[in-house]
Amino acid sequence: MLDGYLISAFGREAVGDVTPPMILATLRLIESKGAHETAHRCRSLCGRIFRYAIATSRAERDPSVDLRGVLAPVVHTPRAAVMDSERIGDLLRVIDGYVGHFPPLYALRLASLVFTRRGELRCAEWAEIDLDAAEWVIPARHMKMRQEHVVQLSTQAVETLRAAYQVSGNGRFVFPGVRTRAEPLSNNTINAALRRLGYAKDETTGHGFRALASTRLTEMGWPPDVIERQLAHAEPNKVRVVYNRAQYLPERRKMMQAWAEYLDSLRKVGRESQA
Repeated sequence: MLDGYLISAFGREAVGDVTPPMILATLRLIESKGAHETAHRCRSLCGRIFRYAIATSRAERDPSVDLRGVLAPVVHTPRAAVMDSERIGDLLRVIDGYVGHFPPLYALRLASLVFTRRGELRCAEWAEIDLDAAEWVIPARHMKMRQEHVVQLSTQAVETLRAAYQVSGNGRFVFPGVRTRAEPLSNNTINAALRRLGYAKDETTGHGFRALASTRLTEMGWPPDVIERQLAHAEPNKVRVVYNRAQYLPERRKMMQAWAEYLDSLRKVGRESQA
């Protein structure tokens, strides 16, 4: 956001000379591209910079404060996800039959089993994963909430990762980039793979596995607290945050194995009906 918008717009100005109209002109440009959430984030980022400038005697006030309420509100739409049991089985079988580069295939297989966020999945490193302990510890720097998160791995997830290790185990990333192994999969690779498999963006996305798991696990009777912890959603009680790493681990391990077996049952039902 700094490089793409703010610095190019008024980066050469003294911080104390930047005015609300200067910031607003840049935010309106971002809005004109339909990037309303980015516009709000840029205004927030400006505020952080100016507050630091005030604290270090580089500026006397924060001009971004004058722009509160002037931007169009961000409208969040639900992420697309396949929810019908029969279609879930179809999706899993289509993924199994994926023909293409190795990283997207194994990323899609693992995504259905662990339902982490897309960024957490594509940036996974072998150093974070203990296959013998069936555990993946995602460091805080990769987490949206900036809190370390433990993913209990089902036997199916371990099998998927062991297969991936045969291809990328000598490198840093579990799912290296298609063009260079020194970088993880690009942000859009997983969704692009789903498009190649014939699923439109309004049918399902890489994020859709999270919505699917949340809905189905609730219907299966798993406690909401256990599901929420596995999804790594924000903990409203700040006193409890320090305990989150190990919270509900035994229950989460059982749930993750039950989830993998549920997916296997859906995959199997479809194959039997086709036979």
